[in-house]
Amino acid sequence: MKAALHYTVGKICEEVGEETNLRYSKQFIAALAETTFKQIDSFATDLELFAKHAKRTVINSDDVVLLSRRSSVLNEHMKEKSQELNEAHMVERANKKSKKAKKQKTQATDEILE
Repeated sequence: MKAALHYTVGKICEEVGEETNLRYSKQFIAALAETTFKQIDSFATDLELFAKHAKRTVINSDDVVLLSRRSSVLNEHMKEKSQELNEAHMVERANKKSKKAKKQKTQATDEILE
């Protein structure tokens, strides 16, 4: 996993370097990849603890929003995305219930006709 992260950080540095006309040393890329890995590990631990504190075994979007609390811009963005996902989920659930009700109604009608 660390190797994949190191590779990705290197590719991002290459892209940014082309845009900004800068070059990044291998040592810088390695240090940035290591720092990123440690930050991700910290985020994962925090997310697990947030879910555990809420007596859940699954991490959800509320945990991610809570994780982003230290950056007001990121936190606002995460709240918006979380709300969009929740609304989409509610519509999906309503559609499933509607389809299930229609199917049950059709089955009941078929049984009556038989």
